[in-house]
Amino acid sequence: MKKAIRKMLALTLTAVTTLGLTGCGGSTASVGETKSVVVGSKDFTENEIIAEIYALALEDAGFKVDRKMNIAGSVVHTSITSNEIDIYPEYTGTGLITILGMDAMTDQDEVYRTVKDAYNEQFDITWLDYAEANDGQGLFISRKASDEYGITNISQLQANADKLRFCSQGEFDEREDGIPGLTKLYGDFNWKSSRIYDNGLKWEVIENDEADCAPAYTTEARLTETDKFVLLEDDKGMWPPYNLAPIVRNEVLKQYPEIEEILNTVSATLDTETVTQLNAKVDIEGEEYEDVAAEYFESIKD
Repeated sequence: MKKAIRKMLALTLTAVTTLGLTGCGGSTASVGETKSVVVGSKDFTENEIIAEIYALALEDAGFKVDRKMNIAGSVVHTSITSNEIDIYPEYTGTGLITILGMDAMTDQDEVYRTVKDAYNEQFDITWLDYAEANDGQGLFISRKASDEYGITNISQLQANADKLRFCSQGEFDEREDGIPGLTKLYGDFNWKSSRIYDNGLKWEVIENDEADCAPAYTTEARLTETDKFVLLEDDKGMWPPYNLAPIVRNEVLKQYPEIEEILNTVSATLDTETVTQLNAKVDIEGEEYEDVAAEYFESIKD
């Protein structure tokens, strides 16, 4: 009789343990187990800030987040496809041109649909909603020249090029998405002068009135100094969009579908001006990217 009771108790314990492991929805996670994800970033200020905002949003929703920041751009894609990280901020143009090796497109919705479909099929990765923030190629001009000649877009720049000194970085004169491509779309740029400078000196060169115009990326920190510099509108759509978006491994998204809403809510708050200002807090004001991300996340919380 005692043996029978012990056997019955053992069977009951086994059943309870199994129920605890499977849970109501059939998940392999234990009841009450902490939800855990790995968030990564590329190795530059903007990507670190955005990745940290993602991490804070997930933590606020009850996730345990491991961080793997500062991953070289050349290997970050491998990091997510090899399951070393689960989520990181990517750019639609990078996905299209660098990862997929496709030709450039200029419609942001078309670029997004293309990378979303291809990543899902080829890499088992989902692109969540893209932000309006666009970290793409651009041209800027000194505030002085902009005001003097009424230049706010690239068509007006082309029409007044003979009055302007171009601050070249050398390769921009040769790249298809540089002067050659601009010339095909906008017409010849007959600069008053064009000299080659190190890319890191472009802001100083223009601020010191040694040149008037130079290439830049559209979220560079010093573009917040609007009393000195004006980012020109690409009014004919020369450059492909590089919209920010979270990308997530499908396996993780299936396990935690709530991630989609959490990160889409973050993306909806990010436009180009906002991201540029966040970059400036780190690159100009010297704040730590973690502090900048924390301050921003607090500002957007419900």
